[in-house]
Amino acid sequence: MTDQIDDQPAGPAAGRPRRRLVLASQSPARLGLLRQAGFAPEVIVSGVDEDAVTAPTPAELALALAEAKASVVAARPDAAGALVIGCDSVLDLDGEPLGKPADAAEATARWKAMRGRAGVLQTGHCVYDTTTGRYTSGTASTVVRFGDPTDEEIDAYVATGEPLHVAGAFTLDGRSAPFVEGIDGDHGNVIGLSLPLLRRLLGKLDVSVTELWV
Repeated sequence: MTDQIDDQPAGPAAGRPRRRLVLASQSPARLGLLRQAGFAPEVIVSGVDEDAVTAPTPAELALALAEAKASVVAARPDAAGALVIGCDSVLDLDGEPLGKPADAAEATARWKAMRGRAGVLQTGHCVYDTTTGRYTSGTASTVVRFGDPTDEEIDAYVATGEPLHVAGAFTLDGRSAPFVEGIDGDHGNVIGLSLPLLRRLLGKLDVSVTELWV
């Protein structure tokens, strides 16, 4: 994990009002995870050109994208006073970063390359406190072991359009779930956001998750 501030223990302040929480992502899966965990985030899409962001490794790319999204939204007037969460996921397969496939042909080729193998889903997280200007970030990694879907199953899955909208062309909470044999690590991270990592990052900004519960 890469942190931009000192790691110091934090706890909830008595009487502190609940902060605004902004998700700098249009991902319904991330929004759903936060809502299920007791948060009520607003959504402000960053509009960051993901193709313009580069980094040496898939993990560093995921982190750079998350930081870019959080910083862009944090600078907007309508995010003033909020805690901004930026996230981005990249599948690391043999050191190659795989985001959302460009089209059906790429999604099909991707699945034929992934089946029967394992990759690492890297999700960068960045939390920006617009009140203090402080931010902290980190990356969560989860090993994903893919099954061996047939060509016919892959074609049927790609035809649904789902893999065109998710990093790595798969998701645990959709139609590709039967094609994933298992994972080693945080399942929420594969869906799009690691709640344990988010808790630690908030703590470094002197914010407790319990202060943000609805």
